[in-house]
Amino acid sequence: MALIGIFFTLCVVLALTSAPFWGYHWLGTSKAGLKQEPQTIILLGGGGMPSQSNLMRSWYVGQAAISFPNAKVIIAMPGDVADSGSTPQKMKQELIIRGITPNAIAFENTGTNTRSQAINCTGMVKMQNPILLVTSPEHMRRAVLCFQKAGFEKVNAVPAFENAAEADFTFKDDELGGNKLLVPDVGQNMNMRYQLWNHLKYEILIVREMFALAYYQLRGWI
Repeated sequence: MALIGIFFTLCVVLALTSAPFWGYHWLGTSKAGLKQEPQTIILLGGGGMPSQSNLMRSWYVGQAAISFPNAKVIIAMPGDVADSGSTPQKMKQELIIRGITPNAIAFENTGTNTRSQAINCTGMVKMQNPILLVTSPEHMRRAVLCFQKAGFEKVNAVPAFENAAEADFTFKDDELGGNKLLVPDVGQNMNMRYQLWNHLKYEILIVREMFALAYYQLRGWI
């Protein structure tokens, strides 16, 4: 119990620094970049549909398709594409809403992890042609390394980062009425209200991804 308490305290203290953000940022940007005009945009699926991960990734794919209108799009998400209510088909409908023509969209619907998705895409895209991967930031480094290991020669990548709101969310607690408790006001403390909790989530994502990278490395998948 003492070790658990020490570990939890260290996590909280670390969350009050900028280290978790920069770790998360490194996972998203260390292998990202756009060096060639992609001929194929590959949307690596996340959760169900709708979900935060898939909606974020779809938004970025829509923006990429505007920049590269001649690029084909592959939705890499397991599911029954014959079912109009399946996650892959719902993702396709989301991309159509964002202006991508249905004929430009194909499915890779059998891969159930990043390694199998990369291998399956080798049969759909010429290895020497530039591709653009779109996925969540914490997954970006592993995705690029997997596709490179599978033999793709020109792997570009765009991490689906969230954008921070530009509004000022501070407030004065006592002006909102209610009970005046003998505790510090939090309305002006953005670190306590948001940063601490976001950074704790980043810590979990980073630790999970580090274990995944280590496993993929040991298996020779990256």
